[in-house]
Amino acid sequence: MSNYSYVAVDSRGDEQRGILDVQTQTEAIRRVREMGLFPTKVKPASLALPRRRSPMASLRAARPDKIVNWRFGGRIRSAHLVVFTRQLATMLGAGMPLMRSLRILEEQSGSVPLQKIAAALCHQIENGCSFSEALSGHPRVFNALFINLVKAGEAAGALETTLNRLADFMEKAQKLRGKLISALYYPATVIVVAVGVLAMLMVFVVPTFQRVFEGLLEGAALPLFTRFVFGLSRILVHQLPLLSACLLGFALATIAAARTSYGSFGVDRLKLATPLLGTLFRKAAISRFARTLGTLAGNGVPILQALAIVKETVGNRIISKVIGQVYEHVKQGDPIAPVLKSSGLFPPMVAGLVDVGEQTGALPDMLLKLADTYDDEFDSAAKGLTSLIEPVLIVLLAVLVGSIVIAMFLPLIQVINFDGTGANPSL
Repeated sequence: MSNYSYVAVDSRGDEQRGILDVQTQTEAIRRVREMGLFPTKVKPASLALPRRRSPMASLRAARPDKIVNWRFGGRIRSAHLVVFTRQLATMLGAGMPLMRSLRILEEQSGSVPLQKIAAALCHQIENGCSFSEALSGHPRVFNALFINLVKAGEAAGALETTLNRLADFMEKAQKLRGKLISALYYPATVIVVAVGVLAMLMVFVVPTFQRVFEGLLEGAALPLFTRFVFGLSRILVHQLPLLSACLLGFALATIAAARTSYGSFGVDRLKLATPLLGTLFRKAAISRFARTLGTLAGNGVPILQALAIVKETVGNRIISKVIGQVYEHVKQGDPIAPVLKSSGLFPPMVAGLVDVGEQTGALPDMLLKLADTYDDEFDSAAKGLTSLIEPVLIVLLAVLVGSIVIAMFLPLIQVINFDGTGANPSL
């Protein structure tokens, strides 16, 4: 037996190294793949392996002019990835070989990082990797959903069909995300403008009126509401640096806490519990769950593996926890629907349709129909929320600005009624 040392990458993109007792390099590569790893370097153990590096570092060493440094830049937009997937599916459907298709995409892609990724994929495929194995070397670009669907498409001999479905899935997911952002954009913009206008009034306008009224009233007491507004103005003017530092510190602490496991869990719970907006977040999460699971199951991915992927990509820790419970029950042979129903997060209609899909053997189709239904419900809820929030925010802004205006007019009325003898008529 000869000894062959190998460097390989697992499904998460982590590097693994070891030594195998086999006769040939081909057998060593086969053994590494049987372990669920993707070999990047296999050679006789007598030849020293280079020092430990990441998969991307190994690729940069092989073709430094073709690999992008992901740590310091090269972010790929989801829209570019959708176009890349759609064009690749079109070329494969037209009978063009995979390598030639990737070379064409390398030359014509509008994204420089994506061009370099296409070159890296070609390089890995030339070294004996399958397409799905090559994609696994770039986990920051191609997630588990993408890789597993491609792997299923390769096994079924329908890669172009799978890529078309992937492109459809990503387009709908991107559209849903855009709608969610649009629904939140308007109220956020109005609130920011309102806070900015109020801050300018309190910091620059109100102090000017205060100095004018102090001279006009000759020491007479100002109305109570006016004194309250002037007090707030003085606090903002004199404590502005401290207040700004406190707000900035609170924002940074909130962001840092949200990045922790416990903090992100709390943020996701708050999203679902927020009045009005919680409905949007819930519908978006259910739609993402149904579409992802339906797409994976419909393309031949085993249900347990599909649930594991959905758990990581659903985008909400609360929903993800429920999917984890579903995974454990399905692992024991139980159906999906009862767990969804007992969770309290999924409406009875979702559990009912999933139950029908499981009983009829049409679960993927039922999930995709469910996702389309919730996309429509999301649109209706978003439009209704915008229509409701718009007048509420306008009225709120009018009340706040109007209160400041009233506070400034009260002393003017007092000046008009002031008799010049020091008497201060009550208002």
